[in-house]
Amino acid sequence: MAVKKKKADPARKLVAENRRARFNYEIQDTVEAGLVLKGTEVKSLRNGEANIAESYVTEEDGEIWLINSYVPEYLEANRFNHEPRRRRKLLLHKREMARLAQAADREGMTLVPLKLYFNDRGRAKLEVAIARGKKLHDKRETEKKRDWSREKARLLRDRG
Repeated sequence: MAVKKKKADPARKLVAENRRARFNYEIQDTVEAGLVLKGTEVKSLRNGEANIAESYVTEEDGEIWLINSYVPEYLEANRFNHEPRRRRKLLLHKREMARLAQAADREGMTLVPLKLYFNDRGRAKLEVAIARGKKLHDKRETEKKRDWSREKARLLRDRG
């Protein structure tokens, strides 16, 4: 019996991805969070324009915030537009917030945004990871493994 690979869900539209996060951090766990957005932000995200590469997640006063994410202004909106780099509140259950806050307080752990996407119901979601920063030697090891897997695939492809 052949096992089918799960295809990417077409309803789950990826808006932005933090690709350097998996290289710079060792991912421990991930959580899906909703975002509090304004209407012009949603329209701009639907255009596929956003950047979460320089952003980070923090806990303040019992709430979880996405800071320094870039959602450009929606050109068709006039004076009702939003600030491109404003702080955005994340929507989570109380237990999830407590777990993320405890993880951020632990030694060497941080909260990193991985993906910004629309789910199958059309809601904007952010995938947040509890991660530990990699040291330079760990990054080199990851790069060596990636290079070797590429070379191995190349060799196998050439052989037949």
